[in-house]
Amino acid sequence: MYKKVMVATDGSETAQKALEEAENIANSYNASLCIVYCVLGDDEKDMAAGKEILAKAEQSVNALSIETRLVSSNIAYGLNGISEALSDVAKEWQADLVVVGTANRRGMRRFVVGSVAEQLVSLVESSILLVRPKS
Repeated sequence: MYKKVMVATDGSETAQKALEEAENIANSYNASLCIVYCVLGDDEKDMAAGKEILAKAEQSVNALSIETRLVSSNIAYGLNGISEALSDVAKEWQADLVVVGTANRRGMRRFVVGSVAEQLVSLVESSILLVRPKS
């Protein structure tokens, strides 16, 4: 049973699908929902964009309990920093389930770029649901 469902968003279509899945799960279990946006660095424009994305995400869901979190990561660590910041929120908030969209990259691009979702799998102690984009 899930009591706390965390979902990471970046405002993309895949993140919206992840948010919908997280909402469905949270409602099925009467669980709390935490929507998280991570900014790479501390740029004011990115922070403002993150706040706007979180507000839209919060307005688009209907769950028993909803909270949002805007976090920043160390820009020097790139995607690794985002994964670690999201992992820290999951641990601090004691999420039972983390839901995240995945870009479904293949081949050399996946090898070079990696993904936040893939890194989260190795960092987060709770269960993780990866949501893929439409094929």
